[in-house]
Amino acid sequence: MPVYTSDALILRTYKLGEADRIVVFLTRDRGKKRGVAKGARRPRSRFLGTLEPLTRAGVAYYERELRDLVRINYVEPQNSPLAAVGRVDGDASALGHAEYFAELIDEWAPEGHADERLYRLGASAIDALASGAPVARLARYFEFWLLRLQGVYPQVSSCPACGGAFDGGAVMPPRDAHFLCRRCASDSAAGGTTVSIEALRFLRAAASSGPDALDQMPLDPGAGRDLEIAHRRLLTVHLDKELKSARVLRSLMAGSERA
Repeated sequence: MPVYTSDALILRTYKLGEADRIVVFLTRDRGKKRGVAKGARRPRSRFLGTLEPLTRAGVAYYERELRDLVRINYVEPQNSPLAAVGRVDGDASALGHAEYFAELIDEWAPEGHADERLYRLGASAIDALASGAPVARLARYFEFWLLRLQGVYPQVSSCPACGGAFDGGAVMPPRDAHFLCRRCASDSAAGGTTVSIEALRFLRAAASSGPDALDQMPLDPGAGRDLEIAHRRLLTVHLDKELKSARVLRSLMAGSERA
């Protein structure tokens, strides 16, 4: 039975039996795997604190041919959302966003096929989160790059209809998943999602920078809200559903605003 070791991102876990967990994780070199962590739910488990969503870790596992589940030998954390507690806007916000990023990766990562770019995106996100990066900007950055890596992010350099610049911002019409300039969207803008020129500047900066540069990418609350709504629409269109973690996170953020 071959033993594999790899850098990996923990994506989610499920209960199995009375003491074990099924762990979904994305390896750098062999794609997404599902494995059993024996005894992970016991109070003194060696896996205690190592299986938080988006934890970046070294993972060793046994894999048998024709078996869907691998057996996890050990998980050695390298960075974790727990490191972000107390260093960002709110502890619950940091952990909620880590779970949201992990669920997005899980939805798009193919089973058993390496996607190092997706792995690097997740790894850079947890490193940025743990170092205290601005959470709202990191979320918009992550969504932009996830959709871009899948080849489904709308063009932001110029209007696809007329080729003109987005000099007055852009509009995503109600039944479309692309941006139009305000001139071309004039007949279909009713009920559409507007994206300000400030939001587009953020996207252009994000296209050529890593998340460690988010402090140098201004995004005011209004522009951030534009992108949040546009990205929610794009993700729902391409996933054909809204993620559970996204609903929980939105409720959490709304509660913090009321407080």
